[in-house]
Amino acid sequence: MEKHHIVLFQQLQDYRSETLHAIEGMTEEEVNLVPVGFNNSILWNLGHIYLDQYLWISHLTKEEISIPPGFHEWFAYGTKPADWQTPPPSLDTLRQLLANQPEQIRTMYGERLEEEFPATESGMYTISQVLVRTIFHEGLHLAAITAIRRFLGNTQNV
Repeated sequence: MEKHHIVLFQQLQDYRSETLHAIEGMTEEEVNLVPVGFNNSILWNLGHIYLDQYLWISHLTKEEISIPPGFHEWFAYGTKPADWQTPPPSLDTLRQLLANQPEQIRTMYGERLEEEFPATESGMYTISQVLVRTIFHEGLHLAAITAIRRFLGNTQNV
């Protein structure tokens, strides 16, 4: 694996560790609260991070990725907890999925990072380019998670 790919996967893991660190000590109840002025909960942000990463890879490669049932309805762009018709996964389930995802991506795509595909509408044509975008996206949602947590007044470990 090329040196810049090693760095890319290290960044993917580091940002994921930061995301998981940001929710340490939180309860199921806390992560499901949607404070006034926010559209989504911390749980929604976690599920959205997980889903978005796979959706962008799948969008580029046109290959199916196994995503747990219900994730599109709960966590896709434009969804929100107020519209959920069925209970979402638990905090522990999302923690586990998020913790495992970077290694799953490395296993599935580590040797294909520079394989070229037809460009997306935003001009990305390799998996490595998509991963840079999804790492940035995760940072945006980590900021939202941190803001919600501060709003809730539960700032330990953040």
